[in-house]
Amino acid sequence: MKVRFWGTRGSIPVSLTANDIRGKLIAALTGAAGRHFDNQNQIEAYVDHELGFDICGTFGGHTSCVEVDIGSQEHFICDMGSGARPLGNAMIGKFGPSGQTYHIFMSHLHWDHIMGFPFFAPIYIPGNRIVIHGCHPGMAEAFRRQHSAPGFPVDFASLGAEIVFETHEPGQTFEIADLSISIKEQIHGGNSYGYRFEHAGRTLIYSTDSEYKLDQIAELDKTVDFFRDADMVIFDAMYSLAEAVSVKADWGHSSNIVGVELCQLAKAKCLCMFHHEPAYDDSKIAQVLAETRRFEEITRQESPLEVLSAYDGLEVSL
Repeated sequence: MKVRFWGTRGSIPVSLTANDIRGKLIAALTGAAGRHFDNQNQIEAYVDHELGFDICGTFGGHTSCVEVDIGSQEHFICDMGSGARPLGNAMIGKFGPSGQTYHIFMSHLHWDHIMGFPFFAPIYIPGNRIVIHGCHPGMAEAFRRQHSAPGFPVDFASLGAEIVFETHEPGQTFEIADLSISIKEQIHGGNSYGYRFEHAGRTLIYSTDSEYKLDQIAELDKTVDFFRDADMVIFDAMYSLAEAVSVKADWGHSSNIVGVELCQLAKAKCLCMFHHEPAYDDSKIAQVLAETRRFEEITRQESPLEVLSAYDGLEVSL
């Protein structure tokens, strides 16, 4: 099972500004002061191994979109944030424009999670089949409304692909092309749903837009069971713990610290922080990652928990 991240931001897409780029260049050149590079290989080694990712790269700015690749002829995608646009272009480049089936698993219907659908190129091409899975009864209406005037110039009825909506119940488990999918209801405005994907002895959890409250024991136990022994938990770590329990309590998102504690209780192998706060720049996200890894170290009881911060373009093999 391979996991590819095409969009990792929460709430709204963001992009690097001219000042952001300038700051990265200044930091890189400051670090290179007094050095002499004889060739491009030495320059690349400096960039790749001595600069932090927040300087030499970026966590990106697209909203939620994650590809789950099990090597099947059918394709699996979590959410249709703005990252769906580059994903759709990549799929066409790799598999051709037509004759593909895409299964899309919706956490919920807030705009940052569906805004990429009108720009997902396969929906316009006859011969493709798009199956949208979710638990919200108004799912089809939300997608159709997004395509209506005056918000978008192409009506939903004009899409060339076959579009199918499949509504599921939380707690349900079903299989598609040797991929087992289980669904859990989560705490979020209007409800959201987490997914547990299992294939060939590997388990991936996709759990975004959920507010986990550690003092609600019954719900905590259900979450730990849902995360149990996962190889990776993609987790909504939008806020710091202080924000999550104070000014942003009941806003429907969780924190890095709660993510570590839940994954430790569930004996998961990897926590991948996701749905990054749009107000955070690359240096802030890198700081949160370093702090989270340190917290994991000092609270570790048994096996270490790997901690990652998702970024647009990250690929992980489970």
